[in-house]
Amino acid sequence: MADHGAGSPVGVPIRDEVIRLGQFLKLADLIDTGSEAKWVCAAGEISVNGVVETRRGRQLVAGDVVTRGGRSAVVECA
Repeated sequence: MADHGAGSPVGVPIRDEVIRLGQFLKLADLIDTGSEAKWVCAAGEISVNGVVETRRGRQLVAGDVVTRGGRSAVVECA
């Protein structure tokens, strides 16, 4: 698992131009299982670009920064 600790967000490449938040959380190792996305979003544990996001279906694009519990990942195009 990549180190997502304090400091700069870790870059996570995606295949397409957009990705849904729930999928990205798993891809970036910010959650352990895909089913976890629903409850971490509903609990307000996720922020996108510094704003709490509760919609796991939100579409992310390159440059978006996703944070959970002090660990961050930035969406990058592959």
